Amino acid sequence: MAETLKKGTRVTGTERSELATELKRRYDDGESIRSLAAATGRSYGFVHRLLTEAGVTLRGRGGATRRG
Repeated sequence: MAETLKKGTRVTGTERSELATELKRRYDDGESIRSLAAATGRSYGFVHRLLTEAGVTLRGRGGATRRG
């Protein structure tokens, strides 16, 4: 997948749909947006937008939570 994505090129049509489906599956399996961005050579914002377009419910930020 990542080989077909050249940095800065537009991803449209069928290719965009297929990429969105793949990223959705990987995100649902627990990968982070940052790791998906690094794996595809795209920006965090691009991956975030694609996941949102694909109807993914995004997880909250990780890390320790404060309980008082």
